Amino acid sequence: MATQKLYAGAKLREIRNRLSLTQKDFAAKLGVSLPYLNQMENNNRPVSTSVVLALAQEFGLDVTELSTGDSERLVSDMREALADPIFADAMPPLADLRLTASNAPALARAFIELHRTYRQTHERLASLDEALGREDARIQASPWEEVRDFFHYCDNYIDAVDHAAERFAARAQAEGVRGAALAALTERGVTVEIADIEALRQYDAAERKLHLSSRSAPQTQVFQLLLQVALLSQNSLLEATLDFARFHSEEARAIAKIGLANYFAGAALMPYGAFLDAAQKTRHDLELLSTRFGASIEQVAHRLSTMQRPGAKGIPFFFVRVDQAGTITKRHSATRLQFARFGGACPLWNVHRAFETPGHFLRQLAETPDGVRYISLARDVSKTGGSFGAPVRRYAIGLGCEVRHADQLVYADNLDVSNASAFEPIGISCRICERKTCHQRSVPPLERRLTINTDRRGTLPYEVN
Repeated sequence: MATQKLYAGAKLREIRNRLSLTQKDFAAKLGVSLPYLNQMENNNRPVSTSVVLALAQEFGLDVTELSTGDSERLVSDMREALADPIFADAMPPLADLRLTASNAPALARAFIELHRTYRQTHERLASLDEALGREDARIQASPWEEVRDFFHYCDNYIDAVDHAAERFAARAQAEGVRGAALAALTERGVTVEIADIEALRQYDAAERKLHLSSRSAPQTQVFQLLLQVALLSQNSLLEATLDFARFHSEEARAIAKIGLANYFAGAALMPYGAFLDAAQKTRHDLELLSTRFGASIEQVAHRLSTMQRPGAKGIPFFFVRVDQAGTITKRHSATRLQFARFGGACPLWNVHRAFETPGHFLRQLAETPDGVRYISLARDVSKTGGSFGAPVRRYAIGLGCEVRHADQLVYADNLDVSNASAFEPIGISCRICERKTCHQRSVPPLERRLTINTDRRGTLPYEVN
């Protein structure tokens, strides 16, 4: 099999700019000529083996950064945007999208942002009953989507926050995470009380009192304690991270701050080094990890999707949470599998069936239209309201990775990963899925022409060419 050439010009430029080096100085340190470096940065030549070795030896770079990053998800996001009906007659070839993602990632992100703004404008015009008469009915970015994309393009890993949480966890070994969190709050004059309240956490800054709901599970109470520790003891770090992100609105910044505090809480509860070691030794058994770290199944699954520290990366997982309507409420992928930014997930995916078997893990071998094969795990994570008559929040989570990591997963045991027929076909969303014979297709793929035969009716009222 021929060795695949590595074109990573945009990543090389990013690394050079991060090191504040000129092309001349960077070329000298890599042991190549200035014209050769210029050709590699412009993707006119592949990155040579000697340059890869020099990056590792001279700068201690995790060379996997060269082959990972935003390109695949940028291509996926652009394809989804271009699947919009307004582009029906102007779909560029996939090769052009890959070139854009590799050579002009800033342009690709600008295009995605432009389409997102268009969609929001269209949605506002379609709901004039909400917009008419409102003073704040201006067109603006959705804070929630802006924050979601921030974590998405950070690979769901925030290095400074993760290290700070790990240092906190190291100091907490003697008294346990809950005890350390209580001690940290006491040091700041905060009184903690368990009370019969509906809110999971309620902090009175004036009285310096933190109330936690007695209706919550113990794991949730500890998580909320750690979240409050992050907000009070790590405020400078969180604010510095937010300054770096440059959000467009105060609402987005506030949502992101909660997200970063949540990230700290999860990383303190499951510190990187110890969690990665335990995950590998248990072959990523979610139930064993849940018991060992005192975390919920959802918290463990989410944490597994963040294990992307340079030089100490875990398995690249995707993680998603959906509600009963199929709407994605949480999503992240460190794999080539990307989720739909608009609408729900593919109905053929096992995450939708998890609601039918509460308390059980469902396993699925799946293959996406690009030929990549995955092992996917799904389970319901419904959450009680804590009292009779209180509404139950019903969700299902999905966690998975490429099948080449199957030997490291306890959930792959007894599955025939070598049998091509064992893999079920799944997609991202119907508009960009290229499968011709999917029995669950809701709308035609916009990249294909259709044939309609009035004398014949199959599963679909049309045939995809």
